[in-house]
Amino acid sequence: MPRYAALIYSPAETQGQATPDEQQQVMADYTEFGENAGAAGVIAGGEALHDTNTATTIQVKGGKGGEAVFTDGPFAETKEILGGFYLLEVADLDEALKWAQQIPGAWYGKVEVRPIMEFEQE
Repeated sequence: MPRYAALIYSPAETQGQATPDEQQQVMADYTEFGENAGAAGVIAGGEALHDTNTATTIQVKGGKGGEAVFTDGPFAETKEILGGFYLLEVADLDEALKWAQQIPGAWYGKVEVRPIMEFEQE
């Protein structure tokens, strides 16, 4: 069965700005989605990510074997922040989109849906 990554983005300017009541509502919305999608058997995995201020970006200058350069923070300044993802196992893109529109991140920000590249194993 095909798998799709549902990448959850939120506006950068709202990071860390939610009140405790707003945070509680968002968590309740995600719990409800998780229960519904889990009961339907479409969630094959997923995780929430810490804020971007915990990120470390690595670049190897000169390619393989080159000098590794580590930078605190995300790769680029962006208007949206990747906050987490679900791995959806569904019949096709239409079904993935049906489930992705129910992810609370689609209401508070955006959800990007991408097919997972499957490689043959010998």
